[in-house]
Parts: sequence; C-alpha cells; structure tokens
Amino acid sequence: MSGKTYALMLIGIILGGCVGYATSLVYIPEAVDSYFPTNYRARFDGLTQMYQDLSGMYDATVSEIEGLGVEIEGLHASIEALQGQYDDLDEAHTDLEGDNTALQEAYSALTDEHEARGETLNETQESYDALLMQYMIVTGTAPFTPQTPPEGTIRKDFTWAYGGETWAITLYIPEHLYDYYSDRTRVPTADYSVYVTHPLDDEYISTIIGEFDDIATAEGYDDVQVVELVVAFVQSLPYTSDDVTTGFDEYARYPLETLVDGGGDCEDTSILTSALLDGMGYGTVLVNLPEHVGVGVDVDHYGTYWLYEDVKYYYVETTGEGWEIGALPEAHQGHSATVDPIIPVPIITHDWTGSTLSHRLTLVADIQNVGTGEAKDFKLFVAYEGDEGDIWNAVESTFFDLAVGEEIIINLVANEPRGVHTRIVVRVIDAWGDVMDESASTWFDTS
Repeated sequence: MSGKTYALMLIGIILGGCVGYATSLVYIPEAVDSYFPTNYRARFDGLTQMYQDLSGMYDATVSEIEGLGVEIEGLHASIEALQGQYDDLDEAHTDLEGDNTALQEAYSALTDEHEARGETLNETQESYDALLMQYMIVTGTAPFTPQTPPEGTIRKDFTWAYGGETWAITLYIPEHLYDYYSDRTRVPTADYSVYVTHPLDDEYISTIIGEFDDIATAEGYDDVQVVELVVAFVQSLPYTSDDVTTGFDEYARYPLETLVDGGGDCEDTSILTSALLDGMGYGTVLVNLPEHVGVGVDVDHYGTYWLYEDVKYYYVETTGEGWEIGALPEAHQGHSATVDPIIPVPIITHDWTGSTLSHRLTLVADIQNVGTGEAKDFKLFVAYEGDEGDIWNAVESTFFDLAVGEEIIINLVANEPRGVHTRIVVRVIDAWGDVMDESASTWFDTS
C-alpha cells in the first residue's frame, strides 16, 4: 500500500471523528444546553407544543371538511328532488291554466243564462204580485207585510213571547167576514163549539195556522212546543176583566171577532184557541167550568186533565200569560166541568104564536137550526102544563130533519083544558126524548 493511500485514510478518519463529535453536540441535551443560550429549551418546547396543537387543528379541520362534503352531497340531492317537484308543479300549473280558461268560458255562459233567468223572474214576480193582491183580498193574509192593508181587509199586528224569543205576525182579516160574524145573532147555547166549527171562516183560519206552522218548522218544535206557541199567542191578547176567576160575559165571539177586537173574555179566547189547535190536527175540547171556560188538548203532558171517550185532554188556561199546559187556576180546582168536543152540532131555536078559539089552540112554530151540524129526527111537542107539573092535552108533530141554517114551519092544534090554572109549553125534542129547546107562555086560567 502506498503512502498516498495511507494519507487519504488518515484524513478520512479525522473528518469522521469531527462529524461524529458535532452530531453528539446536537442530539445530546446536555451538550445543547451548554452550547446554546439558557432560554432555548423553553422556546423549543413551546414551538413543539404549537406544532402539536396545529397538527390537532389540522386534523379537526380535515374532519369537518369531510363532513361538509357529505352535507353538500345531501343538499345536491335535495336540490335535485326539489327541482323534480318544481317541474311537476309547473306542469300542473300549465294544466290548471287550461282548466281556468274552460271555467271562465263556462262562467260567462252561466252569467248569460242567469241574466236571462233574471228577466224571466222579474216577469214572473210581476204576475205573482198581481195574484198575491187578489189572494190577500180574498183570504186577508199574505207572507209579506205591505205598508197599507189591501182593500177590504182589516190589518192586525200581533207580538208575543215564547221560548225566550219575541214573535210577530201581521194578519189581514177580510172585512166582510168580520162584519158577517159581528152581525150574526148569538147562538143560545153553552156549547161554544158551534163558534169553533162554523165553516165560513175555515179558509182564513188555515192561513193563520200557516203562520204558526212556519215558525214551528223553522224552530223544529215538537207537538208540545207547537201547542205552547199557539197558547202563548192567545194568552197575550187582552182579557176584558184581567182576571181568570171572573165570570164571562153573555156575548161569545167568533175567532175572527176576537182577533179584530184585540181580545175577549174567557170563552172568546178559548174559542179562538180551540179553532187554531183543532185546525192544526190536535184533539181539542172545550171545558165548561162554573163561570169559566177553558180548553183541553190531547197532547203528551202532565197536570190537570179531563177524560173524554177514554182520551186525556190536558187543561189549557187561555186567559192571562204564563199558564202552562195542565195548570188549572186555584179558583177552579175541585169543580166539575162539562166537556164539549169540537164537532159540528145542531142548535135548535124556535118562535111560536098561538090563538085559541072555542077552547082549541092553534099554534104555529118557526123552528131553525142555527148550529153547525145537521139536525136529524126532531119533533115539536105542545101541551098545557099545570102548576104542579101536570101535563094536559099534549100533541106532537112527526119527526123532521133540518140542515144547517134551515128552518121549518109546523102547525099543531091542541084542546084547551077547562077550568084550570095553566100555561102553554112548547118543546123541540130529539129522538131520545131530550129537550133541545123550550119555551112557555105566561100563566093563565081557562073557563
């Protein structure tokens, strides 16, 4: 080996030793601490910690970026879905625009038809108004309330309370009907049903009933409530003596009279109530108490009732407000009563004249049926009566019938009894022997 080679090897060894020494100085803390300034270690540790913190933040940021990437992908999917919905809605909108055009065309056609029908309606209304005026004159009422009463009618306005409400009706009562009933001779009977069943006012009574039917239908009233509605109406009418316990007068009124006169006595309001309820289809009777008249109605209720032909008719007080069905005023409790059904009955009246010649009486009787029912199998009875009730020389006619409003003239001849204190009695008798009408002369003595 040459010297040159040895020299190079020596140089390499020296350089290697120097490098090794230098490296030990860098990586050996003691060497570093002794070589560098005293605060280097703290600064190095701080930088190391900052590096570690930044590395953690970097990792967290990378993780967030990855999460945002997922969200972005989700938003892209939502956008695509919304775009699909928008496309569908846009297509539906296009279809609706077509439908709207068709509907506008149909609306225009219907508008033209409506205008045409309106013209027809106006023409029909004019015809209706003309017919309505004729109807109001004939029947005296109408569904409308004109400013002035139709010619030939009497306007009457009524208000009353029922069911927590105030009700009102306006009636146009035919003047000729009111005049007819006002001029009519009072029927000599305690059976006031003849005032209810007289047929001439039936058509007009039905128009009044229509007013109550309209209210009952609109309110959904049951039978009891309908009866209460009608009774409340009648009870609201003024009572002549303002006291349900007083006696009635001797002038019974027909229903239209009570309405026009604006009230009446107990028999008048009972007649009106019976006419309305009977006309509405409710079983109705008149209850004749001592010095008082009320109504009985066949309705499902409770309280005081009268039995007639196995049917319970609950008492209705028609005078004074607030009386409920079945409530009998204390003044009339414990008294018996006569029950008169609302049916047409014959009422017989008669007048007679007589003359005596040679102890023979010639009697001429004028007999009339002033009731509302046909009289069948009646006869005239004439006799002399003694002051002890003895009957002498009685004669009878044959049986006869009388239609409503009909009259008959009958002549009878009877022998006068001699030397007695007597009087002439004249009776109209039915087939069962019941006296329907009776009269007598003054007492006199025969020779």
